[in-house]
Amino acid sequence: MSLADSRPRPDGPVRGRPRSEAVERAIIEGVMQLLEEGVPLAELSIERVARTAGVGKATIYRRWSGKEELFVDVVRAAEPPDPELPGTSMRDDLVVLLESLRRRGLATRSSVILHNVYAQMKSSPRIWAAYHASVIAPRRALGMEVLRRGLRDGELRPDVDLELVNDMFVGPMLVRSVMRPDADLPEGLAEEIVDTVLAGLRPVSSTTP
Repeated sequence: MSLADSRPRPDGPVRGRPRSEAVERAIIEGVMQLLEEGVPLAELSIERVARTAGVGKATIYRRWSGKEELFVDVVRAAEPPDPELPGTSMRDDLVVLLESLRRRGLATRSSVILHNVYAQMKSSPRIWAAYHASVIAPRRALGMEVLRRGLRDGELRPDVDLELVNDMFVGPMLVRSVMRPDADLPEGLAEEIVDTVLAGLRPVSSTTP
């Protein structure tokens, strides 16, 4: 689901919904086309996007407040979808979350759009802030909720710092996918990271064998 799908719509009746969805897709694809052509983010104006998508500027502004919000939606559309957590255990949910990060890392490496987009976003504080608030922060909150459930259900030691624990799970995958672009991201890496970290975080039995 993209940010556009989750964003509150204007009050009042929405007419021609199928056509609206088609227009929204055309706008996002228009931005992607410009990025593929090498247009820098700084030159990606709403007017230029409107021309490429074959719509009026007002049509874009009815859906997005400005370039920052539109650009975040473009990134979301190019990324793999957010995962559905199985809810069977903390360990299983963490594996699904890290597998999603692994797939995003692979997508970024294989997508010229995503690679260039991330590089350009970091040079634009407003767009990076919008992306962080709309994408990164909710994902981190989801991970923290999984850890809180694990703590409640006795899957973690009660003395752990959950913020630190979250970084311990996510950090290795981010290092491989962002800081070491030449490092392997093999299948099974999510399970390996989760099980390795959990080995030192599970409650210690009070009974001696």
